[in-house]
Amino acid sequence: MHYKHLGRTGLKVSRLCLGTMNFGELTNESTSFEIMDAALDAGINYFDTADVYGGPNSPDMEKGYGISEEYIGRWLAQGGRRERIVLATKVYQPMETGPNDRHLSAYHIRKACEESLRRLQTGHIDLYQMHHIDRSTPWEEIWQAMEVLVRQGKVIYVGSSNFAGWDIATAQSTAIARSFMGLASEQSLYNLTARTIELEVIPACRHFGLGLVPWSPIGGGLLGGVLRKAAEGRRAKPKVTQQIERLRPQLEAYESLCRDIGEKPSDVALAWLLRNPAVTAPIIGPRTVEQLKENLRAVDVVLSDDVLEQLDKIWPGPGGEAPKAYAW
Repeated sequence: MHYKHLGRTGLKVSRLCLGTMNFGELTNESTSFEIMDAALDAGINYFDTADVYGGPNSPDMEKGYGISEEYIGRWLAQGGRRERIVLATKVYQPMETGPNDRHLSAYHIRKACEESLRRLQTGHIDLYQMHHIDRSTPWEEIWQAMEVLVRQGKVIYVGSSNFAGWDIATAQSTAIARSFMGLASEQSLYNLTARTIELEVIPACRHFGLGLVPWSPIGGGLLGGVLRKAAEGRRAKPKVTQQIERLRPQLEAYESLCRDIGEKPSDVALAWLLRNPAVTAPIIGPRTVEQLKENLRAVDVVLSDDVLEQLDKIWPGPGGEAPKAYAW
């Protein structure tokens, strides 16, 4: 496994991040433990979750929220693991039905952090991420709440997720004025089929020194050899089937290119992200140990300039960074 600093911080994380969104909803506890064991054995030290993960349809609880954190907490409680991982979770989504059980008020941040610490069975969160921008709460309030958690030792670094470029700039400007470090990372939707963040989010991350952590790096399975799997009779959800038909010419060209270079489509998708200097670690979300192991090769796949050019032709981006992408 290779490692990289998380943005401008001194913290080093593995080039692949273990995403645990499926834990509790699609993956049971024993399999989740096996995946985390295998990830740790493979050198993955970056684990990502969220307070809301586990899903309302989880068989473990009627509500389902918090199950992913609980699985991780019980795994950590076995001992010998906590100081070997960088543990990231998130705050924002509704956890109860009350008016203050969501978003980024200082009230909710404090309560949500305490509940995440309890579920995770740990004394601190290494990276506490805002799951979405909250435009109804002023940054002075948000940063004050985060500063308290940092002083208390309950949070080490703060990150964002699904922020626009101007959200990052606004957040960092306010943090700098308060002599606070502010954001260490941004977690964004980014893959060959979804390149919008190249316009402004990536330039903002580069300017302010944020590590970029792409979620859905394989495009919800579209970049994982979906045509071959369909040909083998594996059924896909109706939404995915519609996407396949819409993107069929591009998918055919993509999978043909992957065959030509002798690499699996999922590895090519991950390797394309990893070659970007702005990217710290794509988030992989395996449902089984086998899926985890399949993703490990991606860190060693090197894509030639010719292959990169072909990928740009198949999956064109927005044309560069703003404003040069659309103005002289």
